[in-house]
Amino acid sequence: MKDYEIVNKRDLASNVVEYNIYAPYISKHCLAGQFIILRVDAEGERVPFTICDYSRENGTVCILVQTIGYSTLKLSKMQIGDALHDVVGPLGNPTDLSKYESVLLVGGGIGLAVIYPQAKQLKAEGKKVDVAIGARNISLLMYVDEFKQSSDNLYLITDDGSNGKKGFVTDVIKELVDGGKKYDAVFAVGPLPMMRAVCNLTKEYNIETIVSMNSIMVDGTGMCGCCRLSVGGKTKYACIDGPEFDGHQVDWDEAIARGKVYKEEEQEHLCNLRREYGEDK
Repeated sequence: MKDYEIVNKRDLASNVVEYNIYAPYISKHCLAGQFIILRVDAEGERVPFTICDYSRENGTVCILVQTIGYSTLKLSKMQIGDALHDVVGPLGNPTDLSKYESVLLVGGGIGLAVIYPQAKQLKAEGKKVDVAIGARNISLLMYVDEFKQSSDNLYLITDDGSNGKKGFVTDVIKELVDGGKKYDAVFAVGPLPMMRAVCNLTKEYNIETIVSMNSIMVDGTGMCGCCRLSVGGKTKYACIDGPEFDGHQVDWDEAIARGKVYKEEEQEHLCNLRREYGEDK
């Protein structure tokens, strides 16, 4: 088997694909909360992805990828047996929720890739773990059966009410806490506006909140500075100081603004690639 070979690939939701990649060194050393940076080909950009799962026995790591940009579209064209050009990892610091006895994990979109291994670990340790996952509609809900097995309570939320509760994850958090639920911490991962909304709410309840920042990255070692953000008034780097931070200390306005920096360039490259693939109709 070749290094970085795709050993399994499956569609999980609309434009969301799960990849299992043969990377024995990374799978031997990685822990929940860490990430990899990959390149599809020699000319490709370096793109970070959270390690959703791993198998030390099989030498594989698992990632969830939403096909929305230039590199992810290229990746979507690869099949089982194809090999990525290179993969670097494990990067970042592992998640440490060991001091908490009761945790609410909140995931939106492919933020589920981050909270899934946490749910499994907390459940295995006998901790109390509730999970709330949100999506625009039922077609975008993922890992539902897996989360049912790895949590005490699973709450599904969709914007349109097509499955579970209609509304947003913040509605469920408020309902749970107002109803008497006690959590030592909330661990929230998803789109930046969602994480900001969760942090604004949990701050009112004085519940410690941890977020995972999947910022724009290039080298993943802190040298390029692309993933910098302000936390508690200090400059931090998601790749080496994170990717997880105290959500109540993050400067969300800055983080959201920085996340939009290359939107126009990304869209231009994506349109060019779609034309190459004959998908510009």
